[in-house]
Amino acid sequence: MNAYVPIMILGAIGVAFAVFSVFVGVTIGPKRYNRAKLEAYECGIEPVEKSYLAPSGGAGAVRQVQRVPVKYYLTAMLFIIFDIEIVFLYPWAVAFDSLGWFGLAAMLLFIVNVSVAYAYEWRRGGLSWD
Repeated sequence: MNAYVPIMILGAIGVAFAVFSVFVGVTIGPKRYNRAKLEAYECGIEPVEKSYLAPSGGAGAVRQVQRVPVKYYLTAMLFIIFDIEIVFLYPWAVAFDSLGWFGLAAMLLFIVNVSVAYAYEWRRGGLSWD
């Protein structure tokens, strides 16, 4: 149990720092909200305004909604998926000597799998911003 005490202390320091940072930001941060600050913003992509009838507003109530294009989220998910797959290369690189030929063959299959998925997304047009 004594070996885990420094890890628990470091975890407690990390949690305390996160809580303290959020608390300080909320208490002493500026609170001047305006229309521009309350609008949706997704990496420079302009949201599209769409009107629809609001169910709670009664008959004829129109509500404005800002929608962000789905393409932004698809690109973000692709980045996360490929980033997580590439992270698996690091443990393999550390233990490369002890894995032998089996480790090399397994990693080659993994790289082929990632390359096929990447080529499929590229060919499908999932990586273009048009």
